[in-house]
Amino acid sequence: MRFCTVLLKFINFYKQNLRSCLILFTFVDNLKKIFYYYFFSHNLNNSTMRKPLFMLAMFLPLSVMAQVFSVQSVEQVTLPDGCEMVADISPDGNRLLLTTGAHEGLKSFEPSSGKTVVLTNSEGAGYEARFSADGNTVLYRETTFTPKRLRMTSLNTVDLNTGSKLVLQDATRDLQGVRLSGSNAMIVNKGKLKAKSLNGKKAEKQPVLSINNRQLMLTKNGKTAVFSPNGTDHSYIWPSLSPDGQKVLYYVCGVGAFVCDLNGKNIKSLGTLRAPKWYDDNIVIGMNDQDNGEVVVSSAIVATTLDGTQQTLTDNSVIAQYPKPAPKAGKIAFTTPAGQAYIINVSK
Repeated sequence: MRFCTVLLKFINFYKQNLRSCLILFTFVDNLKKIFYYYFFSHNLNNSTMRKPLFMLAMFLPLSVMAQVFSVQSVEQVTLPDGCEMVADISPDGNRLLLTTGAHEGLKSFEPSSGKTVVLTNSEGAGYEARFSADGNTVLYRETTFTPKRLRMTSLNTVDLNTGSKLVLQDATRDLQGVRLSGSNAMIVNKGKLKAKSLNGKKAEKQPVLSINNRQLMLTKNGKTAVFSPNGTDHSYIWPSLSPDGQKVLYYVCGVGAFVCDLNGKNIKSLGTLRAPKWYDDNIVIGMNDQDNGEVVVSSAIVATTLDGTQQTLTDNSVIAQYPKPAPKAGKIAFTTPAGQAYIINVSK
């Protein structure tokens, strides 16, 4: 059975690292040759050994070919002048939020018609800008500076139908975290949580993740405390709650992406998956990028399930970074360092 164990380890390695179908089929073919050589050269007449090896040969192609999505197409989007990055994609997949590489200003853009609307020219507006669940409102930040050059951040919304704007959080130096859930915006400032409604109804307070002094914080039941499941000797980034609010996704700098329960238990490694985003409650997308110490030389969009099935969604013809999902529309938008934008059309 040692041979079976070795083969399964190789299968798992290649499932996570294959970049093309050519390599995939070559790998399957080579493993078949290894299997038959091992089977016949060792004259395995023992039925106890022969049965598991035969089953392994049958399931080998299925195991290696496991996929998260069926990729229908990858389409380039021609961006308007001055836009270099996709900040978000609307839930219906029909609009993009666009900004510059420095996150300056924010525009709403419809790829099908080319319609572009300037939402704001504020500094920092493109950083973590996002659509509301119904796609009618956009949440964005505005960066200002005091006379002593101290950075201040405010939170604002703009109604895409009327153009009306609302300040959710006045300029502060202590904004830690923001979460949009349904029609509610939860804001953590100075460790305190406040909930704001985007539709005029009563807002409901829900758990919020934030970063403070490089540590992962959780605000729950009115209290903010250090969460940091992997220990406080690490630096954390890119935290988010799953759509059902039951799981925590985060990235440990220099280590990788992880998922755990809301109590910090049941920690699962997702590997080197940077800028991770929830696609749904069981699928996470992110990027696997490589640099030469100065610039990014390669990057691919990767999808992984919580049980470990992983699939690379882009090839090496583009440097694909910072994926933004629209699950209901079956779309994933991403940007390249050259300021190009693409949309991956997927189905499950």
